[in-house]
Amino acid sequence: MNRRQFLAISARSTTIGLALSSPLLNTAWATTAQSDIKAIAFDGFPIFDPRPIIGRVKTLYPEQGQAFSRAWFKKIFAYTWLRTNGGRYKNFYAIIEDALTYTATQFKVKLSPDNRDQLMGIWLQLKPWPDVVNALKIFKEQGIRIAFLSNLTEEMLRTNTKNAGIEDAFEFYLTTDNVKAFKPDPRAYQMGVDAFKLPKQNIAFAAFGAWDAVGASWFGYPTVWVNRLGAPAENLNAGPITSGRNITTLIDFVNP
Repeated sequence: MNRRQFLAISARSTTIGLALSSPLLNTAWATTAQSDIKAIAFDGFPIFDPRPIIGRVKTLYPEQGQAFSRAWFKKIFAYTWLRTNGGRYKNFYAIIEDALTYTATQFKVKLSPDNRDQLMGIWLQLKPWPDVVNALKIFKEQGIRIAFLSNLTEEMLRTNTKNAGIEDAFEFYLTTDNVKAFKPDPRAYQMGVDAFKLPKQNIAFAAFGAWDAVGASWFGYPTVWVNRLGAPAENLNAGPITSGRNITTLIDFVNP
């Protein structure tokens, strides 16, 4: 063995040793190349732009709109986690309304029937991000199977995809209603494995929220965080998570 061969082998051994000793290692990724991705499970919001929801809040409550919308979203997800932990499941659309009522009380604003209808209705009028349609075409051409795996109800997902003309792009509409447990409960992520009938390491998960990226990585999915709003990462010792600001990151991930 010459010196060059020895150094090359030593470098590879060091890299492998560091990877195996890292607390961030995702064991599914340790044995699977990115080229083995056969399917993608999407959260709802890498596909749909939620910013019009915030815009509608600002229109109706201009003085408190930004703070109101932040508090509303935080309460929505707090309720999903509390209800899952407490075994008191309620569908996501109903939780949105419960959180809205709470937030209006918190901010001492009048939630008229018309305002309530507008703020609930906007969730059924979401548009896809500009890069979505082309990305879905690319995945179809490559034979990558596509599904939603979302907290949103099937009605919410189907209404928005139908309005956008992309309803047929998704093989499955996997909603937490099916297992009565919201993400990041493992029962929710397991739906992708059961539906696609593939090992989890062959299914990429496309997350919108940092917490969802962590949950999917904990579960064992090769995870891509489509961090469209530039949010900070969670400090939760997750496995490897590839991240980027748009869906190109996901395209590159499944085409190494």
